[in-house]
Amino acid sequence: MSSEPSLYERLGGYDAIAALSVDLVQRLQADSQLGRFWQHRGEDGIRREKQLLIDFLCASAGGPMYYTGRDMTTTHKGMKITESDWQVFLGHLKDSIAKFELPAKEAADVLGFVESTKSEMVEA
Repeated sequence: MSSEPSLYERLGGYDAIAALSVDLVQRLQADSQLGRFWQHRGEDGIRREKQLLIDFLCASAGGPMYYTGRDMTTTHKGMKITESDWQVFLGHLKDSIAKFELPAKEAADVLGFVESTKSEMVEA
């Protein structure tokens, strides 16, 4: 068994992952291309979505969270997320990572994990 701390621990735990997630969602909502995904959404739905994202990322990073949401394919099916959308999203993710000054190894691990979900989200 590896003695290396989990990515969850290396990122700083729940509060750090939550802060990065909230920052990222705010960037995505404000984006002229990606903002369409949050149009006509109520505040409660957006809050729930942020919490599901936090839970998903914490659980995926090895934290003590249980993710109760749907799988990524089901969640994003029919949203018509394009390769262009994905690239804009990655730019915002990289900006959020830079804002919170993640060390290079953790930043690479986060980006690697997110990249592994691409085929579950991009449709067109």
